[in-house]
Amino acid sequence: MAGAASTSDPPLKIITGADTFGASLKDAMVSHLRSLGIAVEDTGVSSYYSAGAEVGRRVSASSSSSRIRGLVCCGTGVGVAMFANKFPGVYAATCLTVEDAVNARSISDCNVLALSGAKTSPESAVEIFDAWIGTPFKSPCPASGSEPWSSEISSFLDDSLSEMAQIGKSTDHLSPTKPEHNSCAICCLAKNREFTPVDIMPGGSMKIMRETPTSAIVRFKAGSVEPAHHHTFGHDLVVIKGKKSVWNVSKSERADLVEGDYLFTPAGDVHRVKYHEDTEFFITWDGRWDIFLDEDLETAKKAIEQEAS
Repeated sequence: MAGAASTSDPPLKIITGADTFGASLKDAMVSHLRSLGIAVEDTGVSSYYSAGAEVGRRVSASSSSSRIRGLVCCGTGVGVAMFANKFPGVYAATCLTVEDAVNARSISDCNVLALSGAKTSPESAVEIFDAWIGTPFKSPCPASGSEPWSSEISSFLDDSLSEMAQIGKSTDHLSPTKPEHNSCAICCLAKNREFTPVDIMPGGSMKIMRETPTSAIVRFKAGSVEPAHHHTFGHDLVVIKGKKSVWNVSKSERADLVEGDYLFTPAGDVHRVKYHEDTEFFITWDGRWDIFLDEDLETAKKAIEQEAS
């Protein structure tokens, strides 16, 4: 199967990640990649949303290079793909067959391959990967009847790459008479200066005042809990009003904060938060805002309850 990879110029590096349901398959694929002489940057095993998001973030940062791609695995291959696709320049596809992989590369220039740990054996995954890595963009594929694309469709596919790259950016080009707001919620906040719910954190809303480095005002309702999570960049916060507790899980530390209190959390430190009152605080990140969950909400609530008891 290694020969399939040699039919096109392979990427210099594949960034990999998985949740516990895809960990074994990911490890098998890492071995296969290395046997092909492909460099591997393995982000390890975490929740499916963190695994997908972390690989997506790193591929996004290198999306200008076709020689850096991603491979993610979870139980179905769907969750990791969804979260990888939240980053600009990332085109992740869940592939259960060789045909899926060839179509995804030919039509969408897919740069992150998502595999199912529950449905795909290591042997099948190797075949899928080799087909994926060996298929150039716009090449004949099952969807084209294994024939070259027509000039009309070929032109459409070329245009689609530049159009896809604009998703999440300003959409003013959609209407010269009635410009639309940015489709990215975070970009909208920066443009409109409005509080918008933080969907990933129930009870929270945020108004970004400045981007990269980011400054924002954040509000949480009393009783809200932020599940353990981490950020790419360190951040400073000052409580404007209210009361909150922050557990730095990475350092086994706790900080109880009230109005006027300050806290710095280093980049990558996993932390969990409980809001005892309606709370508002000012926060700055050393870079662009991002967030990666390390546990779900119910797990966070149980951990806080156990500490209280």
